[in-house]
Amino acid sequence: MIRRARVYASSVVSVRNRDALGVFAVALFARLAIVVWAHARFPPAEDGRYYDALARRLAAGAGYTWLWPDGAVTYAAHYPVGYPALLACAYVVFGASTAAAMSVNALFGAISAVVAHRLVDGPQVSRWRPLAAGLSVALHPALVSYTAAVMTEGVTASLLLVAVFMTFRSRDGTRWSWSWLAGAGVAMGVATLVRPTSILFVPLWGMLSTSSRNFRPRLLRSAAIMTIALACVLPWTIRNCVHMHRCALVSLNGGWNLLIGVETRDGAWMPISVPSACAAVWDEAGKDACFEREARRMILTSPAAWLARAPAKIAATFDYVGAGPSYLAASNPYAFGDRDRVTLGAIDTIVCRGFLVAALIACGTMVGPRVRSRKLIAFLGAACSMTLAGWLGYVALVACALLAYTRTADKGAHFVVMATAVVIGVTVLVHSAFIGAGRYALIAVPFVAMVPFCPFGVRKIPTGCANSVSEADCARFMPFG
Repeated sequence: MIRRARVYASSVVSVRNRDALGVFAVALFARLAIVVWAHARFPPAEDGRYYDALARRLAAGAGYTWLWPDGAVTYAAHYPVGYPALLACAYVVFGASTAAAMSVNALFGAISAVVAHRLVDGPQVSRWRPLAAGLSVALHPALVSYTAAVMTEGVTASLLLVAVFMTFRSRDGTRWSWSWLAGAGVAMGVATLVRPTSILFVPLWGMLSTSSRNFRPRLLRSAAIMTIALACVLPWTIRNCVHMHRCALVSLNGGWNLLIGVETRDGAWMPISVPSACAAVWDEAGKDACFEREARRMILTSPAAWLARAPAKIAATFDYVGAGPSYLAASNPYAFGDRDRVTLGAIDTIVCRGFLVAALIACGTMVGPRVRSRKLIAFLGAACSMTLAGWLGYVALVACALLAYTRTADKGAHFVVMATAVVIGVTVLVHSAFIGAGRYALIAVPFVAMVPFCPFGVRKIPTGCANSVSEADCARFMPFG
């Protein structure tokens, strides 16, 4: 009986591995199809022009510098270095081209689909659940269409998923748990170099990396993962201190974004009015510092007005997740016009809202504490998700996840829900302070897409394994859930 159970468990593990490989293949094929279609039609646009230019200079050995029209070369740090560095690696190997840049996005997107499969998979979970979760991320139109964008959000989402998976694996209490936690720290270090606000997730992943009721292990793990992440970023911070005359953690655009967040009227990006105090400041670090000082002064002068803009910023982030079509239209309006942008943007948003409603239903009905309160919040959130104020649905999902938090329920499913709440919550806080845009919500899209497929019910060990001395082998992948 024991041998049969082990053979069965081994065969099911093999099947799950093949499923994960299939998810990777589907995700990569869908994204490479976008690359084949888009690379010759859509050159880098918006911030992508700068990422591409900086990556080409890195690949050519010119360092992270900017070449000005008059021939002057200066050190740069306005844009985070992580994404241009990843593109530069591809440019060195395959040559600098839009196809190479898009292929980097395709690879990271395919990895995120596999990680989604592995996060939902687990003991006594039916095969269809991780497969559906992986394919949802693999074929999500908002994620697939953004492959063509030479922008950071898709790569950031993938790195966050990898870090969450490693954090979850570190909870098993084995001798490898600290190795997994170290891997999560490295992933978050790279994510911070790609998008500096990612550092805000690090201590929260540490808090979720153990189910201990004692606060001390959580604090210790948070300190460990933060130390590793900062160690990955530290060389770049030192470089900024030396060459930029200001010790910025990664980039020098926080002041710009804060000032835009103070001046914006609809919550989204808009050209800023350069304050008179900063008009004659040309140094990159000095101008960012000046913008930050002026923005802080404006906030302190009228804090109520600044806070009143927060709902508009959140709405600009979550209500319309049509970042891919907007980028394509900006890159080449002749190949992708307004009608195409509106149509594909509507599809992206409808699919995102559908997954959000499904996630709210799953969170509201799953096993755990405060079911009545969660059902009410999930119902209200689902209703808001079907209106123009869809951002309220994302806030409701965060509230529902917090009410469902427990250390005794199905740890895999509840961990995914809590990680989703963390990603949405941090995104809401960050862009309430700065500015909103649909592309900023893309880091939450794969997390929300996973939640409906998590097994939230109570699982039982199959009767045929009840007397086995190796119940774990027997129950690990039995077809339940």
